[in-house]
Amino acid sequence: MSVQTWTWLLVGITFALYFGIAIWARAGSTKEFYVAGGGVSPLANGMATAADWMSAASFISMAGIISFAGYDGSVYLMGWTGGYVLLALLLAPYLRKFGKFTVPDFIGDRYYSNTARTVAVICALIVSFTYVAGQMRGVGIVFSQFLQVDINLGVIIGMAVVLTFALLGGMKGITYTQVAQYCVLIFAFMVPAFFISMQMTGNIIPQIGMGGSVEGGEFLLDKLDKLHTQLGFNEYTSGTKSTWDVFAITLALMTGTAGLPHVIVRFFTVPKVKDARKSAGYALLLIAILYTTAPAIAVFSRTNLIETVSNQSYTDIPEWFKNWENTGLIAWADKNGDGKIQYVAGSALEGKKPVYTEARGTYGERMISNANTAQNELYVDRDIMVLANPEIANLPNWVIALVAAGGLAAALSTAAGLLLVISTSISHDLIKKQIKPDISDKAELTAARIAIFVAILIAGYFGINPPGFVAAVVALAFGLAAASFFPAIILGIFDKRMNSQGAISGMVVGIVLMLFYMMKFKLDMFGGGTSDEWWFGTSPEGFGTIAMCVNIVISVVVSRLTPAPPQDVQDMVESIRIPSGAGEASDH
Repeated sequence: MSVQTWTWLLVGITFALYFGIAIWARAGSTKEFYVAGGGVSPLANGMATAADWMSAASFISMAGIISFAGYDGSVYLMGWTGGYVLLALLLAPYLRKFGKFTVPDFIGDRYYSNTARTVAVICALIVSFTYVAGQMRGVGIVFSQFLQVDINLGVIIGMAVVLTFALLGGMKGITYTQVAQYCVLIFAFMVPAFFISMQMTGNIIPQIGMGGSVEGGEFLLDKLDKLHTQLGFNEYTSGTKSTWDVFAITLALMTGTAGLPHVIVRFFTVPKVKDARKSAGYALLLIAILYTTAPAIAVFSRTNLIETVSNQSYTDIPEWFKNWENTGLIAWADKNGDGKIQYVAGSALEGKKPVYTEARGTYGERMISNANTAQNELYVDRDIMVLANPEIANLPNWVIALVAAGGLAAALSTAAGLLLVISTSISHDLIKKQIKPDISDKAELTAARIAIFVAILIAGYFGINPPGFVAAVVALAFGLAAASFFPAIILGIFDKRMNSQGAISGMVVGIVLMLFYMMKFKLDMFGGGTSDEWWFGTSPEGFGTIAMCVNIVISVVVSRLTPAPPQDVQDMVESIRIPSGAGEASDH
């Protein structure tokens, strides 16, 4: 069967499974909608957490970034895995014992202030919308290639799918859907890795194959280093980022992880605190399978890309190249007229994306109107590397289709979790807790579903008009979470003296500072500053660390200059650090 037939078949089967689960597990109460009734087993919750955590950024984009950035891409591996450990060990058990299933709910009660709750809701919405934009973009990329539709139509199809099972099941439906999605995404990620590792190095285990030898006895990484230097790139195994920026990005990703509301809420879906710890352990093991494989896939795909494309005649180029060319995610401009693809260091375009014309070139290539005069003739979007990898390696059609199903599972599972955070922030933390405290259970559930519908429309817009490739967008969401939530949560647990004035001041300054820096250096309408203008040599992805530090300093200073929290709040903070007893998640 053709790739497209296999894709329709596998995607159709997996989607039918997701819809079936959503119908079976549809929520009938706010508790089921918000925290799946609080009765999920630790293993199931661990799988759901892993799927929630491993978004399109992990599945599609992380290996793509590493394949181009090489050593510098390791910040994503260190930051995201380290952040999950930080969350599981330092925050999750205490938040679970506190008994509040949303971050704004924790902040509102801990800081005895509806103003603090409102600020937290605003921060949760900003973080979640930034994050979900990357997921919807990932969905669009997968659909555009494998189902042969426009990338924007792909985003719209993804919106409809997520909306269906999020509206029906809430957290209950999403949890069990994510268990299935974890199985799909990890199988889809590992199968091509096994094939390609065996093909290139003779070792079926990709983590070992990455450090193994290729034909001729040369180490694969040594070969890739030579290919890079021959084409004018830096050595693959050498870094170009400053030590400070590596540290800043890693810390921003770590602390941003610990402040991500859609991951924190997962620890309220299990019956007890002990189960929350267990599910965190399971999730970490399940996440490690993909995260230790991603660097290997990056090495395999980068090597295969260079060997199959660089200095090749366009008339002899593999079919996969022409297939992806039609999506606009890879482009070639024959600047010297020799009919060969010259791939060397440097940008091939004026601007960030190719602008295609209706005309075809001498060799049948798609013509682009914004090619520059640089020597490099090839543009490759980082987000295609994992998805195109099986095609580049000439793997069977069913493997290529399986990767499409896995990419969709990764993007859709996280998008659903984020949409739930958005809806609960509005229906529970804004309407129930502040605007209309006497709202009925049924009316609150209706408000949550309306909020999801509005949220998916906004998310779709950002998916169609994203500020960058998937992992870059997601990294910015982590910076926003680090700048706003992490200090308020960590100080709220471990500093009895922290008061509402300090927390509110810190969150507001932190999120505003991070937003300003993002807009200044990521959006062209605000000037799109260059790396030479970065403050203290800190990239936008790493600036969350600086904004977080500013937040902490302001929070502590303001709290010491203003009255201490009420004694009952200090006693409550003391009690949640005692490891005995644990109640269910409550909404009062």
